[in-house]
Amino acid sequence: MERRLVAAAVVLGLFLALGLAAAGALVGRGLFQARATERYVTVKGLSERDVPADLVIWPIVFSVTGDDLSALQERMETDAAAVREFLTGLGFPAEETSLSAPRVTDRAAQFYGQGAPDDRYVVEATLTARTGDVERARRAMERSGELVKAGVTLIRSYEYQTQYFFTGLEAIKPEMIAEATQDARRAAQQFAADSGSSVGAIRNAQQGYFSIEDRDAFTPEQKKVRVVTTVQYFLVDE
Repeated sequence: MERRLVAAAVVLGLFLALGLAAAGALVGRGLFQARATERYVTVKGLSERDVPADLVIWPIVFSVTGDDLSALQERMETDAAAVREFLTGLGFPAEETSLSAPRVTDRAAQFYGQGAPDDRYVVEATLTARTGDVERARRAMERSGELVKAGVTLIRSYEYQTQYFFTGLEAIKPEMIAEATQDARRAAQQFAADSGSSVGAIRNAQQGYFSIEDRDAFTPEQKKVRVVTTVQYFLVDE
C-alpha cells in the first residue's frame, strides 16, 4: 500500500515538474516575443521638388491726384481703360482681370494745420490680373513701363504685391510620399546594419505637412515643395 502511494506521488511530481517546465517555456517565449515587438527604430524621410508656379496674381496699382473729385473720377476711368487695353493687347482675356473700387485720401485732413497740400485728393485703384500663364504675366510686367509713358501713374504698393502660387500639389503628392517613405527606409536600413539587425515591417507611420515656399527671394515664380514623413520600423535579428 505504501509503495503504491509513493509511486503515485512520484508520478504526480513528475507531471507537475513537466507542467511547470512547459509553462516556464511558454512564459519565456512570450517574454521574448514581447521584447521583440519593442525593438524598433524611428526615422524621418524627406522628399523635395522644385516646381514652377502655375498661377500668378498681379495687382496693378495706379493713382491720380487733384482738387476736383469729379475730374479725378474721369481721369481714373481713363487710366483704368488704358491699363485694360494694355493687358488685352498682351493676350489677357477680360475675365482674367478685375478693377477694385477707388480709394480716396483727403490729404488736407491729414495735414491739418500744416498748410494746404498742392493736390488735396489722392485717388487710387487696383486692376488685378489673375492668370495661369505665368510667363505671359512676367513679360507683361517687363513692359509695364509702357503704361507710364502713356501717362498712367503706377504705384509700388506694399499692400498689394504680386503673388505666385503652385496649385498642382495633388498630382505630385503620392509620388513625394513614396519618395519620403523610401528615404526613411534607407535611413532605417543603415541603422539596422550598424546594430547587426534587419528592418522588419512598419510599426507606425506619420505623414508630415506639405510646405510650398519660394525657392529663393529672387525667383518667387519657382517654388520648393517639401514633405517629411516619420516612420517606425521593427528591427529583427539577422
